[in-house]
Amino acid sequence: MQEFLNAYSWVNLRFLLDGLWVTIEVSVVSIIFSFIIGTLLGLGRYVQVKYFSAIVGFIIDIIRNLPLLLILFFTYFSLPSIGIRLSVVPASIVAMTIFESAMLAEIVRSGISAVATGQMEAARSNGLTYLQAMRYIVMPQAFRKMIPPIVSQFISLVKDTSLATIILLPDLTEHAQIIYGQNVNYVIPMFVALAAIYFVVNFVLSQASRWLEKRLSRSKIN
Repeated sequence: MQEFLNAYSWVNLRFLLDGLWVTIEVSVVSIIFSFIIGTLLGLGRYVQVKYFSAIVGFIIDIIRNLPLLLILFFTYFSLPSIGIRLSVVPASIVAMTIFESAMLAEIVRSGISAVATGQMEAARSNGLTYLQAMRYIVMPQAFRKMIPPIVSQFISLVKDTSLATIILLPDLTEHAQIIYGQNVNYVIPMFVALAAIYFVVNFVLSQASRWLEKRLSRSKIN
């Protein structure tokens, strides 16, 4: 029991928190970029512009069917061969953004498709342009439907940052590995700590999504 508690010394906890900060940094930046790019790609696939939408859909389907680990390898080990050299953190962000953008694009496309076509027709008949109708009528309704799957995808992204340890991203998981690599008795305590920390971070995300969903529902009623 004492050995178990020793694993949670202030030095080790501080080292874990340093790794958690990297995890949060990579996750937040990737979430922001992937949300923007994924939304644009989803819109591009939905509007059915000749050739463009087909090309976007083809690229999205390719990325969605590739393992994230392969994309991480590509951004860190293969891009230097064409003159693009990224350090570990930027390479992780790029890989996460590429993968999550493809996932979010499909969520956005499905969310917009779930809005009744009559909404667009009614907006256009009232004098709104296509872009205005999308911005003020269709997208707000679609966004309400998209909140749960988008947050689920973001939660997956936070957990998937642990895969970047393969390219030595100094994140939470990597720091835990370093700690129990120095003392094998710390393996179980570190796994417990990882489980607890990932749970807290993702639980906060899920609760925030529920709060946002309820808030949007109340504003719709009002």
